Amino acid sequence: MLSQLFPKRMHVRSLTKCAIPIVTVQVGINLMGTVDALMVGRLSAIDLAAVALGHLYFMTVSSFATGTLLALDTVISQAVGSEDRDGVSLGIQKGLMLTLPLSVMTGSLLIPGEYLFFLLRQPTETIPLASSYLSASIAGILPLYVFLVLRQSLQCLGSFQPIVWAVVVGNVTNVFFNWIFIFGQLGFPEMGAVGAGWATSLGRLVMACLVLGKGWFWLEPHFRSFRAMTVRGRVMSKILRIGFPIGVQATLEYGIFAVLGLLVGLFGTVAMASHQIAISLASATFMVAVGLAQVTTVLVGKSIGTGDAVAAKGFAGAGLLNVSMVMAVTGTTFFFFPEYLARLYTQDLAVIGLATALIPIAGVFQIFDGLQAVASGIMRGVGDTLIPMSINLIGFWLIGLPVSIYLSFGLGKAAAGLWMGMVVALGVVCTALIVRLNKRFLKDVQLQSKIHQRK
Repeated sequence: MLSQLFPKRMHVRSLTKCAIPIVTVQVGINLMGTVDALMVGRLSAIDLAAVALGHLYFMTVSSFATGTLLALDTVISQAVGSEDRDGVSLGIQKGLMLTLPLSVMTGSLLIPGEYLFFLLRQPTETIPLASSYLSASIAGILPLYVFLVLRQSLQCLGSFQPIVWAVVVGNVTNVFFNWIFIFGQLGFPEMGAVGAGWATSLGRLVMACLVLGKGWFWLEPHFRSFRAMTVRGRVMSKILRIGFPIGVQATLEYGIFAVLGLLVGLFGTVAMASHQIAISLASATFMVAVGLAQVTTVLVGKSIGTGDAVAAKGFAGAGLLNVSMVMAVTGTTFFFFPEYLARLYTQDLAVIGLATALIPIAGVFQIFDGLQAVASGIMRGVGDTLIPMSINLIGFWLIGLPVSIYLSFGLGKAAAGLWMGMVVALGVVCTALIVRLNKRFLKDVQLQSKIHQRK
């Protein structure tokens, strides 16, 4: 049945055209964390390890909110496809309403980070810096969530320029304030890892303001009837019904890498810094896959909204084809040039040596990680989110984590063993999601397309 997903040239061309700005944006969003690591790594291995620990905890805690908001891709894209203007407006409005409670929830979970780090026996010298980094990051939570809602709304409306502008300027802002705060320039004290947290928060605020200002032409019509529409709960329930499993799935995925990072921390500061280099590289390239997953979700959702099952299948296949090629290139680069990549982050020879061993392993799971991201995105396009969540739970936590612990502590492979276990986890998750596509997606897309045709 998967042969039905073989894309036509027009589907590949259309998806690639839309993917370029979306992937650029997604890479840009993640680039802040990568730049933080690159710049703070020039200061010391301790500051690098602190950013690694703090950023890991931030991403884990915020993953439920960011995952939940991904439901907007499905809700708004289907409304756009079926020309349901009210549905589009409600999707945008309900998404913005969710940002405040989600921000409060995220901030509340970040506050006890210091106590958790002590409890989990992380390197003592990194904990104060990591907790201060988290405190500085709290200021950027609400701007980040507002930006995500507006970004997804504009993506579904087909307006990409405001998002690209916002991300570019936001990253420039982050680099500028990193230079000031991390290294103590223009009269400011040297703040190290803590300065990176403040710079990132300012960058996220700039992104939120710019995307609203630049995208106002497309967004303003959907705010005119805000008061009248907010009393209707059908769209909110749909967002939560689709988004809750996505949020749990994202938490499970980020959570396993958080546990991985905490376990690496048991091997000391050098291991933590080396792990941060590998995870930073993997995260940066994985953002390409995340961007492709988002555009695939939107195009599949729009096709279903118009009742075009053939197009939905074609865009699904185009997404899988594109991510396979991209991840093959990045994985190969990781495998053959690990030392060069490690030296981009630090001059510490001990950190470089260990990172050089970890980066090729990260290159191997890039293939699986990219495919599972796009496969999940395809299923989001039809609202199939519960089963992918269950697959993540089983693959990462019930299979991958025990294998990682056994290889690391049982066979003595230390940090490398933990990463090898994640390769196994991603292989299981990727395979199971492809099977799910074969068994369910093709049926779902046919059924939903018929329903929308009748409306």
